[in-house]
Amino acid sequence: MGDLKRLAFEKKSFDGFLVMNEANMLYLAGFPGAISLLIPKDGETILYVYSVNYEQAKAEGKEFTVELLKRKENLMQTIARKVAELGIRKLAIDSLSFENYRMLSKGLRKKARMYARSRLIWELRKLKNADELELMKKAGELASTGMEAAFQTIALGIREYEIAAEVEYAMRRNGSWGTAFETIVASGSRSAFPHGGCTDRKIQRGDLIVVDLGATYKYYRSDLTRTIVAGEPTERQKRIYEIVRLAHEKSCEAAKPRSVAREVDAAARQAIEKSGYGKYFVHGLGHGVGLEVHEPPTLGQESRDKLRAGNVVTIEPGIYIPGFGGIRIEDTLLVQEPSPAKFTKAAYTLKAKR
Repeated sequence: MGDLKRLAFEKKSFDGFLVMNEANMLYLAGFPGAISLLIPKDGETILYVYSVNYEQAKAEGKEFTVELLKRKENLMQTIARKVAELGIRKLAIDSLSFENYRMLSKGLRKKARMYARSRLIWELRKLKNADELELMKKAGELASTGMEAAFQTIALGIREYEIAAEVEYAMRRNGSWGTAFETIVASGSRSAFPHGGCTDRKIQRGDLIVVDLGATYKYYRSDLTRTIVAGEPTERQKRIYEIVRLAHEKSCEAAKPRSVAREVDAAARQAIEKSGYGKYFVHGLGHGVGLEVHEPPTLGQESRDKLRAGNVVTIEPGIYIPGFGGIRIEDTLLVQEPSPAKFTKAAYTLKAKR
């Protein structure tokens, strides 16, 4: 909380910060399930919760005052009264719906001005501290356990959702608090869909199978993708896999502190384009990971971000050919000197283990 106050109050001269984004509240308060967090320049931070989360907030939250909001009570009116009581005149806000903005503006009656300043919290969340990195390392280990289960499970005739079930069970059994997102097991021609989901399709001989999974550990997430073949890979499959593998290696090497994010993307894109498959790399190279699976910084062709030590990002080049299938390789890694540290460590191979 102190770092946010320094950024918002000392550097930007705000005297209050209203936090409405769920992940931001979790980051600042250490507690999920709150409805709002009001941080004054002077005085105690106030966490607003409904009765269903009141006792948990008092038990698990960090240093703040827990205020119980009744179901029929209007949150924006309550906040407006508190803002006036605290003498807040410049109120920074991370996110607010139009309806809530309208109601809060009416409640403040021009006694305080509101400013959208979500970037102030992102400046903190993008750089993971030592405690966060330990949790993310564990989330990466759990994802790697899940991918090992995928290599062990894939066989002819098994359905995509059965593979996903074994993956998620393995992660849960070893300590995961849940999946980081909906597990993707996209096989055959469906593997050419980057977000192909998971269906009841049965695995057939020669299928490319894109397995994209992630684990959550104490609210922090990981993201990992491997592509596996049911049976013996064809020469074309192996050739395209090696192109993606090279693109992955080149971009991992480029992901260093002070690197321009779009240039890291370019390192992968150039490797794929040189092989003649440039038009089949249809998405950005990667994204930040943390309390959410998609966070800044963004690694893409249009990105204006610059990597910094302490960023945790994904590197996930892919080639997706309609009618043939897709191949993606993805890891979650920590940007640091002299080279990045991978939190996910599954095998780089097309071959299943059954």
